[in-house]
Amino acid sequence: MGMVEGPGERRGTKKKQRRHRRIGFSLDMTPMVDVAFLLLTFFMLTTTFSKANTMEINIPPATGEVKVAGSNVMTLRITEEGVAYCSLGDERPLRIPLYDGGELRRLSLSADLRSLLRRETAVNSKLVIVVKISNRARYRNLVDIIDELNLMKIDRFSLDDYTLEDDLFIKKAA
Repeated sequence: MGMVEGPGERRGTKKKQRRHRRIGFSLDMTPMVDVAFLLLTFFMLTTTFSKANTMEINIPPATGEVKVAGSNVMTLRITEEGVAYCSLGDERPLRIPLYDGGELRRLSLSADLRSLLRRETAVNSKLVIVVKISNRARYRNLVDIIDELNLMKIDRFSLDDYTLEDDLFIKKAA
């Protein structure tokens, strides 16, 4: 542990040197290193690591095209303002806010959007929902929509690119 030299011990061996009144001190660091490793081991073994949140998306094979009637396609366009435009086939899109209470209160999708999705999937069992999200929109909007579709057990949906034609389609409707 700690060692202290006695007061009568000399440091030098030459005759002309005076006695030093300094007390020598050496500290054994072994117990401190042991405690440090014990704490490190304890915290490594007792903490839990966060699991990555992943979402499974099945992508169809690249070969072949799937043809769907226009009346069985609902297009859901998401803009950067957090507004969803829903249209069935070539109908005029219906403007629905994506969240109840605006962007600041992002607990779940709006009740209007959820009821529309439930109603349309109940009426048409062959309905395919195409989700198009603007490049300037938040990624969280897409994740929330896919989560909501999974919660409602709607498994017939597709992701598509948001194009300039979609912007024009929305502007014509407004």
